[in-house]
Amino acid sequence: MSHNHHHHDLENMGDSRLLWAIAINMLLTLAQIIGGIISGSLSLIADALHNFSDAASLLIALVARKIGRKPADYFKSFGYKRAEIIATLINLVTLVIVGIYLIYEALWRLYEPQIIEGWMVVIVASVALIVDIITAILTYSMSKNSMNMRAAFLHNLSDALASVGVIVAGTLILMNEWYWSDTILTLIIAAYILYQAATLLPQTIHILMQGTPKNINIDDVTKKMQEIDGVIEIHHLHLWQLDEHKNALESHVVLENFNNVQEIKENLKQVLKEQFSIVHSTLEFEVQHCKDQYC
Repeated sequence: MSHNHHHHDLENMGDSRLLWAIAINMLLTLAQIIGGIISGSLSLIADALHNFSDAASLLIALVARKIGRKPADYFKSFGYKRAEIIATLINLVTLVIVGIYLIYEALWRLYEPQIIEGWMVVIVASVALIVDIITAILTYSMSKNSMNMRAAFLHNLSDALASVGVIVAGTLILMNEWYWSDTILTLIIAAYILYQAATLLPQTIHILMQGTPKNINIDDVTKKMQEIDGVIEIHHLHLWQLDEHKNALESHVVLENFNNVQEIKENLKQVLKEQFSIVHSTLEFEVQHCKDQYC
């Protein structure tokens, strides 16, 4: 009971961190948009859009965490944990759209260059960097065991790096009037955003497509199951991820006879759990002479 209470307290602490992170990112987004319009800096507006996507991603992550805690019911017999995987997909797709839009705007700016006030860029981006670092710190500990929170953390980390880039661009404008540096930095920010999305998207889609866990080889699972005394053959084996931490399996098991079926079942489930972290397994047992028929 005390363990569950402690876990509940940690969850609530995580939710509070997310709320604070959402609030300061929304304020920062507003400040950056105003600063970008006044100064004429595309990279500052680009960073503002990225910050807005961060705030939105944190809100989606928070809602998904709350939904994911709901217990299994008749409508979702495996539970609601995959809500966090769906949230991850939404955040990554949004990140891709933002990245493509920034590339479009940056290329268009090459044809229509604008005068940029360097001091405004440096001041606002410096404030943004501080906020990005604070937000990254708030989300870092939660990102270690959650793909949902890892996507949100990567948003914040890339924002911090983007803010550094914007400060560099503003400094170059002040020192050398290199207005083109703002466009170049925008393209770099966009490329980094797309890179971050590309690293997590395949993993997210793999889970939603009920893909086999990447750290588990089906042949190894089959071999270990067939090593159990009384088991002749394993076939119709399906292995997938319920979420990023839980694996599930279903399989047909051909036995010599049904004399020790309960013991064999317990041994199989123990092997699956201990060696492959498969917490949910459904096994259908058959005797050798009717393995290709309905018994």
